[in-house]
Amino acid sequence: MDVKRLCDKVCRHATRRTARPAALTHGLSVGTRSPHGGVECPARQVPSNSVRRYPRAIRTSQLRPGPIEAARADRVSTPPQHDLSELFRIGGNSPDTNYLFMGDYVDRGYYSVETVTLLVALKVRYRDRVTILRGNHESRQITQVYGFYDECLRKYGNANVWKYFTDLFDYLPLTALIDDQIFCLHGGLSPSIDTLDHIRSIDRIQEVPHEGPMCDLLWSDPDDRCGWGISPRGAGYTFGQDISEAFNHNNGLTLVARAHQLVMEGFNWSHDRNVVTIFSAPNYCYRCGNQAAIMEIDENLKYTFLQFDPAPRAGEPLVSRRVPDVRLLPRSPAARPRAYSSLPQQYFL
Repeated sequence: MDVKRLCDKVCRHATRRTARPAALTHGLSVGTRSPHGGVECPARQVPSNSVRRYPRAIRTSQLRPGPIEAARADRVSTPPQHDLSELFRIGGNSPDTNYLFMGDYVDRGYYSVETVTLLVALKVRYRDRVTILRGNHESRQITQVYGFYDECLRKYGNANVWKYFTDLFDYLPLTALIDDQIFCLHGGLSPSIDTLDHIRSIDRIQEVPHEGPMCDLLWSDPDDRCGWGISPRGAGYTFGQDISEAFNHNNGLTLVARAHQLVMEGFNWSHDRNVVTIFSAPNYCYRCGNQAAIMEIDENLKYTFLQFDPAPRAGEPLVSRRVPDVRLLPRSPAARPRAYSSLPQQYFL
C-alpha cells in the first residue's frame, strides 16, 4: 500500500468519534470494539516495510525544510503517553484543528510505537495542519536506554522499525514559529544562539550531539537564577529570566513555549510570563498523578489552557504497587558485596 494511502487509513480510523482509536492501544488498524470500551482484537500492525517509507514521507512533507518551521497552530502540546485520543477529544480532531507537538513521542508509557506512528501519519496526511518537533528522546542513544528500542523489538521481533523511526527523527524540525511571535521548541535556549538566524544555520539532519546549540535546544531548562548555569541533566544549560527576556526582545517574540519538564497542573509560567512550560501527559508514567494541558491559541494570538485528567479505559496494563515480601537472612561470614557491574542497569538510571 502507498504510504500516503496507509496514513490516510490510520488517520481516518484514529479520529472517529464513535470508537477509541486502535492505533492508541494494541495495533494500527481496525480492531473489534470491547463492550467495556477498549479495542480487544486488532487486525494487524502497520507492516515494517511501510514504516520504512516514513522518513522520506516526512522529509517531503516539510513545508520549509530547516531547523525552524513556520507553523499554523490552534493547539500546542506534547503528546500524552496513552491519552492521545483524549487530547483530540478535548482539543478537536485533526484536520479541523491545527496542532503543534513539541517532542518526546517515545520512551513514554506502553504505546510509543502506536503514538509516534499516528502522529507521523497525521503529519503526512495533513502536512500544513500538523507540526511535529523533535525532542531530546527522538534520539538513537536515548531510545536504546529508555524503552523505545525494546518496545520495537517486542512488537516487531527485530530492530528494523526502531531504525526507520530514528532515521525519521533526524528530519524533524527543532523549533517552530507561530505568526513570528510565539517560539516553540522542546527544551530551551542556548548560549550559542542569540537570534533565530543562528538556529536556521544549524545542520539538524544528524543524531542529537552531546553538546552544542542543537543539544541545548532539546535539553535546556528555565531557572529562577539569572544568567546561564550548568544543567543537572548533564546536557544543555539552565537559563534565567534575563536570558529569556533578551532573546524575546532581540527576535521580536512575545513568548517561548516549551515542554521537557513535568508540571503538576499541566502548564507553568516562568520568567514573568516570557516562558511557558506545557506538559500534556496526564498521570505521567502511570504514577505521577499530574494533570495535563494544551495551549489554545486564537486568531489574535491570545492563549488559554485546556487542562485534562487521564481518560479511564479498560484493558490498561496493570502497574503493581504491591510491596514485595522481604526476608532477612543471616549473613555468611564469607559473604562479599557484589560488584557494581553485576547489578541491573536500572539501579543507575
